[in-house]
Amino acid sequence: MIKAENLCLNFGQQIIFDHISFNFSSEDKIGLVGRNGSGKSTLLKILSKKQIIDEGKITTASRTKIAYLPQEVVLVSNKSILDETLNSFEELFTLKEELDELENRIENLKEDEKGHAIERMAFIQSELFNNDFDRLVVDAKKILIGLGFKQEDFTKSVEHLSGGFKMRVVLAKLLLQNADFYLFDEPTNHLDIVTKDWFLYFLKNAKFGFLLVCHDKYFLDNICDYIYELDRGKGRIFQGNYSQFLQQKEGEKAALEVAFEQQQRDIKKKMETINRFRAKASKASMAQSMLRSLEKVERIQIGTEQGKIKLNFQDFVKPGKVVLKAENLSKKYNDHYIFKNVSFELLRDEKAAIVAANGVGKTTLLNLISQKLKSDSGSFEFGHNVKFVTFEQDQEKVLDKKNTVLEECEKATKTSQQRAKIRSMLGAFLFSGDDVYKKIAVLSGGEKNRVAMVKVLLQDANFLILDEPTNHLDLESKDNLLQALQQYPGTVLFVSHDRNFLDNLATKILELTPDGLFGYSGNYEDYLYQKEHQSKDKVIKESNLQVKGFSKKEDHKKDFSETKDLKSKQHKLLNLEKKIASLEKEKAETVQLFEKFPYGTREFDSVTAKLQEIEKQLLQQLEMWQKLFEELNN
Repeated sequence: MIKAENLCLNFGQQIIFDHISFNFSSEDKIGLVGRNGSGKSTLLKILSKKQIIDEGKITTASRTKIAYLPQEVVLVSNKSILDETLNSFEELFTLKEELDELENRIENLKEDEKGHAIERMAFIQSELFNNDFDRLVVDAKKILIGLGFKQEDFTKSVEHLSGGFKMRVVLAKLLLQNADFYLFDEPTNHLDIVTKDWFLYFLKNAKFGFLLVCHDKYFLDNICDYIYELDRGKGRIFQGNYSQFLQQKEGEKAALEVAFEQQQRDIKKKMETINRFRAKASKASMAQSMLRSLEKVERIQIGTEQGKIKLNFQDFVKPGKVVLKAENLSKKYNDHYIFKNVSFELLRDEKAAIVAANGVGKTTLLNLISQKLKSDSGSFEFGHNVKFVTFEQDQEKVLDKKNTVLEECEKATKTSQQRAKIRSMLGAFLFSGDDVYKKIAVLSGGEKNRVAMVKVLLQDANFLILDEPTNHLDLESKDNLLQALQQYPGTVLFVSHDRNFLDNLATKILELTPDGLFGYSGNYEDYLYQKEHQSKDKVIKESNLQVKGFSKKEDHKKDFSETKDLKSKQHKLLNLEKKIASLEKEKAETVQLFEKFPYGTREFDSVTAKLQEIEKQLLQQLEMWQKLFEELNN
């Protein structure tokens, strides 16, 4: 479906693509990987016709619809969230706006104008039906809810949304287009962990194919059937998900190292022969011939990949058993509680992740604990010998742009022992050689995050408070950060939307809700399992409580009743969908009747009244469906 032949692109002296070729079909679900600067975003721009190539050819199958989501989009709109989402069908949305306007003013029109207006309304209704506009509205609401919007948000203006939520609207518009193939450039950047799970399920079950740039290993493992790697100007396709890709690369690396060593032995042996022959006049010409032949041999190159990192935490001071204890914390803004009744305890060596949907107050809770904000009620206290340090979500606030990387790290140290670790710590976070003399101002978002994390780890704290430390990091940097924190001997309280990071670091999950906080032992996968089986495995905080007023028999009846109620709602939802489809069919048949009767006749008025009644019923059924759909999702 998309075929590329010998693509070449240079940016000045830098080679981005050196005769790369590939052939993607419309069903392929492909993860696009490569180090920063390898050309991942550039390739997506080329395929979406937003970047010109120097050489090569790209062909797509006829009538193939390709949709592209860049990393950042500036969305300027004063429409409501739902209207802006539906605006992806611009012609249909314009017709719907015209229909609404006509319906609002038709009673005030003169009789001769009313006839033309009704004819126009009939035409628009026919167009909307033929293009299944009502179903598009339902689909738009489903996608918006999946992306973290609530029913009451639909009428809110887009202009008041944060940048992250504006990107969600852009993503919703894109998904509604029903393209044959999608180009996604880091679509999960602005999604929280709950919304990521929905998006993953959506892509996993989608019929369309895609080329996806994503720095979330869990995503690449669970939705990709192929991995396309960009490396030093070349591109290669691998079958399988990201973990399988890494296994294949490891196997190739091992085979290459064996071949490299064998080649080095052969070269050494031949050079020894050449040197012996050079010493004899009768063999000198043969030696020259052998040397020329050896020089033509293509040398096997071994990449210099970083191994497992090892950090020095010798100056770590052990705290008491209880590191932090919080009781009944609450925080409100403008008389609205973000959260309340938050109580929990952190023990030495625990690595606890706070999870919640956006807007519940994860960052606010971290700011309370790190004493940047004051709570409206409740209290907390640190344990014996606890020394904490924080990692900010926004590094622009804490890094001095005028400093070099080395100067910025030196600024965070107080002892000679700390200063002695700077170089090795920077090397562990991929700053080597002259990289340490780069100004903070010229660093990318990911590089700034790495500098900030080095500063945190240099301070010999025994309690780390980390707000989204994986932001802007590529896969290699995330892996290095994960290794560092796994080696860290202290307590960590962190927020992250990276599933692989949560699964491999967290030993405890703290679920933050508006009405309190609930603790779960284990990592994020364990948390999901416990949530799924809450009827059997209660939240840790409630596990030892016995519900009063119910015997075991009554408990069984209660569980049975809840299951029965769930099935009843699912059945009602199915019936509503059938009713909506029936009303849409009846509406279309009624619209066609306008062609039979002249305007102003009794029959024409009767058809108009019938159509209005059908539309009223259709609206009621859609509202009932929406309410029931939300209940089942919750």
